[in-house]
Amino acid sequence: MKSNYNISKEELFNIEILKSERLQSVILIGLLGFEAILLIVIYLFYREEYISIFKTHISIFAILIFTAIIIIYESFTHYLLGKKSKSYFPSAQFIGYFKSFSEVSLLSLLLIFIVEYSKSTLILQTPATLTYFIFIVLSTFRLNFKLSLFTGMLAAFEYVIISIYYSTLYSNTTVNALNIDLTGMQYLGQGSILITTGIAAGFVANLIKKNIKKSWDTINEKNEVIDLFGQQISPQIVENILNNRDELLGTRKNVCVMFLDIRQFTPFVDKHQPEEVVSYLNTLFGFMIDIIQSHHGVINQFLGDGFMATFGAPVAIGNSSQQATQAALEIIDKINIEYNKGNIPKTRIGIGLHYDEAVTGNIGSVTRKQYSITGKVVIIASRIEQLNKKYNSQLLISKTVFEQISEKIQNSFIGIGFSNIKGSNEPISIYKLVEPQSIKNLNI
Repeated sequence: MKSNYNISKEELFNIEILKSERLQSVILIGLLGFEAILLIVIYLFYREEYISIFKTHISIFAILIFTAIIIIYESFTHYLLGKKSKSYFPSAQFIGYFKSFSEVSLLSLLLIFIVEYSKSTLILQTPATLTYFIFIVLSTFRLNFKLSLFTGMLAAFEYVIISIYYSTLYSNTTVNALNIDLTGMQYLGQGSILITTGIAAGFVANLIKKNIKKSWDTINEKNEVIDLFGQQISPQIVENILNNRDELLGTRKNVCVMFLDIRQFTPFVDKHQPEEVVSYLNTLFGFMIDIIQSHHGVINQFLGDGFMATFGAPVAIGNSSQQATQAALEIIDKINIEYNKGNIPKTRIGIGLHYDEAVTGNIGSVTRKQYSITGKVVIIASRIEQLNKKYNSQLLISKTVFEQISEKIQNSFIGIGFSNIKGSNEPISIYKLVEPQSIKNLNI
């Protein structure tokens, strides 16, 4: 039984094939129209030579009539396919076979008509027969090896049968002004070239088809990752996930978890209109998301007036604690800059960071999954964030985070001792960001 994804992909592929059929019709109309114009020009310049060979004008007229018929036919099919391509059309492959058979057979009927009328097989030895190759080459638009092979074999079969039959029938009456006397072996040789061309076109069609499907699979995988994480994920992380799909299945890994909360948000909501509250949050979260992503973090969930972000999962890029701490410092600095510009009101936040082992992986059902970070590290990071109220600070980090950041950044923190945190069996050493007095006094 096919999955919803496979059915959807099959529908999409059929629609694209129908679009290719329409494009093939347009190209064929253009090529045959161009061929007709060239034949007319050649005929005007070499009319006497033409008459001396064919003894009649029927060949040029028949070719022009054939061109007109095939253009009308292709225009009609182009119109019909335009109607069908707007919805799923299950017989796209049948249309390909039907069109190939029609196009090749129309050319064969043209050759039969000219031979019957002129009682000469000379037309079978002219460049007019090379039109078969146009149909074979354009069959690659159908992205089907078997269809291209079918087109080549059909062209070869019809050409060889017509050539051998009429060369035998008119062997004594053939116009031989150019001393042309092709044998059955030579006709078979040209037929084998037609088949070979069909095989080559089939390989090209198959290669294009594989590349298209590979591109679709890649796009689908990226969409699955984006659906899983929402929009809060950087392109670099997407690429790393695609190269390490096992990371989503469930694993233990060390991560740095960030919890962020906007202080005094409830009073702010009470004093402002809903539109103002939403605009305020969008402004804050807008640059916060950008900063988190720039440091290879992932926002796992929004918590009304804050969020939880993870650095180091689903993939670790660089030092997770360093990335998380730098992101936190940039957020605090950006809030101060935006306030000084008058873009946001006075805003104070609380951020808590903790580094430890977590269990990561996809959790949910077939229809709805979410990438989850669970474990003691999440609980402790949340508790550390809440300690900002006690210490009147904006950024607190655990010792495990402090020990992994660069010495330059360590100089911005001071140890404030151990804190008993619910969820931890032992007191945790906490470090506090040393803030300028001007930032400390910011209140909503």
